[in-house]
Amino acid sequence: MDGTRNADRAHDQRANQKIAVREAIIVEGKYDKIKLSAVVDGLIIETGGFRIFKDREKMQMLRELARRRGLLILTDSDRAGFVIRGYLRGAIPEGSIRNAYIPDILGKERRKAAPSKEGKLGVEGMELQTLRDALERAGVTPRAPQERPPRRVTKTDFYEAGLSGGQGSAQRRARLCRELSLPENLSAKGLLEMVNVLMDFEEYRQTVSRLFKP
Repeated sequence: MDGTRNADRAHDQRANQKIAVREAIIVEGKYDKIKLSAVVDGLIIETGGFRIFKDREKMQMLRELARRRGLLILTDSDRAGFVIRGYLRGAIPEGSIRNAYIPDILGKERRKAAPSKEGKLGVEGMELQTLRDALERAGVTPRAPQERPPRRVTKTDFYEAGLSGGQGSAQRRARLCRELSLPENLSAKGLLEMVNVLMDFEEYRQTVSRLFKP
C-alpha cells in the first residue's frame, strides 16, 4: 500500500513540474501563451495570429532564434493554425523546426461567447496534461531548470554601453543589430527586447565588450 501511495505521489509531482524546454515555442496568441506557461519553463513567443505575415522584425527574430536554439511550433488544430504553421515552415530554414500538435477536441473556451468557426478547442482550451503529451510526442529538447530567474539586460545597461541616450547611440545600436542579424533601424526599446530574447546577460556583456572596445 505504501509503495502505491509513493508511486502516486511521485506521479503527481511529475505532473505538476514544468517542462524545461530549450527550443523557443511558437503559439498564436496571448491566451495560448498564458496556458502553456503553466506547463513550460522556457521562452514562449506569440505570432499575433496572421499578423506574423507582415511582421518583418519578428520573423527576423524567429530566424535568429531558430539558428541559435531551434523552434517548436504549437498552433491550434484548425485551418488557421495550419496556415500559420505552414508559413513559418516555409520562411525558416529546414532542420531548425519541430512541430507539436494538439488533438481535435470539440468545444468552446470559457472566455469566448461562441465556439470557433470549426468548433475546435485551441491551445488555450487544452488540459495541461494534453499539452504535456503534445510536447513530449514532439521530442522537445529538455534543459536543466533554472533555480532563479536569469539576469536580464536593462535600460541602464544599454545606457552604460552607449546604446541609448547619448551621441552615437544609434550607430552603436545599428552595429549590434548587424551582429545579431536584426534590422538596423530597431529602436532602443525594440533592440532591448530582442537582446533579452536572443541572449543571456553574460553573452550580451561579452558581445558589447568585443564590439565596442574602449
